[in-house]
Amino acid sequence: MTSIIDGNAVAADVRDALADSVATLEDAGVTPRLATVLMNDKQASETYVSMKQRDCEEIGIAAEDVRIDSDAPAEELFETVADLNAREDVHGILVQAPTPDHVPDERVLSAVDPAKDVDGFHPENVGKLVAGNARFKPCTPHGIQKLLASEGVDTEGKEVVVVGRSNIVGKPLANLLVQKSDGGNATVTVCHSRTEDLAAHTRRADVVVAAAGVTELIDGSMLSEGTVVVDVGINRVDADTEKGYELVGDVEFESAKEKASAITPVPGGVGPMTRAMLLYNTVKAAGEQTGTDVELP
Repeated sequence: MTSIIDGNAVAADVRDALADSVATLEDAGVTPRLATVLMNDKQASETYVSMKQRDCEEIGIAAEDVRIDSDAPAEELFETVADLNAREDVHGILVQAPTPDHVPDERVLSAVDPAKDVDGFHPENVGKLVAGNARFKPCTPHGIQKLLASEGVDTEGKEVVVVGRSNIVGKPLANLLVQKSDGGNATVTVCHSRTEDLAAHTRRADVVVAAAGVTELIDGSMLSEGTVVVDVGINRVDADTEKGYELVGDVEFESAKEKASAITPVPGGVGPMTRAMLLYNTVKAAGEQTGTDVELP
């Protein structure tokens, strides 16, 4: 029988453990603080920020919500980030994507102090990750590692195919999976839009991670029996529902479920873990910046 990997349940376990870590910091006089900076008027971004703020509050992390008008000069954003970098009571900073077109993406990634870059996207942190000495693992790849571990999936010696090469998921996940460490030691193939015969790659995989941003790109015919499937995609499609749409992944769930030994649903799979690992990185940052020993789950 196929196991449906419950990201909500695993994320709840991580949050519970992190609440104990936050209590340890509080006993040392440290309140972890995450500042989220929003410079767009997209409803989805508003929702994401609200969810992250709520997650923080539930486990005792102070959440600071910073809003900047989307028409404001780019310098206003960078001055705001510089102020947050300088504040000792702010341990993590997240600039919610996307930023307006007049704000250079690369400059945004470099603006946050690497020690407070809880997304793990600063060039210095990317370099440390590739070198095998990550300061912060990016939240979605780290969450995927936690999900696989929760299911008892040992990637050592396994064939893992990552479909997608983004800087947010595909590339950092591939780097984590090949490293000599727990949750790594895999043989990794990264596929993308220019890959010929994608199915030939996915059929030989022990684990398939779908992170291409293409609706139901992978179906059951492209998998071998017993494959573990992690679906990172979140795509909105028209549906006869109250909202007029439903969310589906990069994997055609019903046919893939017939082949997979374990599979993440959409929603309720990877998404909750991404948010949980943001809390993890914030707690880690607070401990490191204040010199406080804190056990992390």
